[in-house]
Amino acid sequence: MKIVKVLNNNVVMTKNKSDQEMVVVGKGLAFQKKVGDMIDTTNIEKTFVLESSNVALKLAELMKDTPGKFLDLSYKILELAKSRLTYKLDDYLYVALTDHLSFAITRHNNGINLKNPLLWEIRRYYKQEFQIALEALDIVERETGVRLTEDEAASIALHLVNSQLSGENMMAAVKVTEMVNNILNIVKYYFKIELDEESINYERFLTHLRFFTIRFIRNEKSGNMYDNFLYEQVKQKYTDAFQCTERIANYIAQDYNWEISNDEKVYLTLHIHRITSRLSLNTDFSNY
Repeated sequence: MKIVKVLNNNVVMTKNKSDQEMVVVGKGLAFQKKVGDMIDTTNIEKTFVLESSNVALKLAELMKDTPGKFLDLSYKILELAKSRLTYKLDDYLYVALTDHLSFAITRHNNGINLKNPLLWEIRRYYKQEFQIALEALDIVERETGVRLTEDEAASIALHLVNSQLSGENMMAAVKVTEMVNNILNIVKYYFKIELDEESINYERFLTHLRFFTIRFIRNEKSGNMYDNFLYEQVKQKYTDAFQCTERIANYIAQDYNWEISNDEKVYLTLHIHRITSRLSLNTDFSNY
């Protein structure tokens, strides 16, 4: 196993037998070493494979000025997240989270603690990611002695959410959160009710909205899979929920210039009916 790139004294890039780029971590692993030298495998503490060469280059650039302890923190946090989350985490998280932790801890040590304006929404809409992020704060405190605030936990949770968007654009995760929040507010104001956030129907609706907004971010506009019969049936049977859906469609069209399909209107109407009515649907959409 040869050194492909030295990131710092404790972190190097190499390749495995399948010619995949790997980052390996170990105390003094690259001390007085250069590209092409063999790695002492007995000193390797952690290894992880990077699927994207672009991510490897960005990580290499970051590690020029970032202590290896922050990459180690990211590794431990992401291992925790991988054990809990059902979706795949993007490799770019190693870069984004390492950079974020380095900046956050430096700011904290300088007496600067920033507020996250989306803390309330993130805690509410991304409960699993936020819980993982709170445990990440415990990892940071245990390893560094620094206790970061819940605002930082919200930022870590957003990085995890953003991983579903497959990339490094943190603003995408912010946009998803804002759109979901605005749609929920439209429903609440239209029906003049507070939604039961502990109900299974609310969780289903929330999951649908997340994937709906992610499709928008990815520009994955769906066509109409169903004929007009189902659309007209839902429109007539669930009038109030459909009118609320129309308001949501107008909001999305005006603010995001995105025309949602009739299929999407059907799904939104059914979800809205579920969370605003005690009556159960005769049609079986329970597995959606």
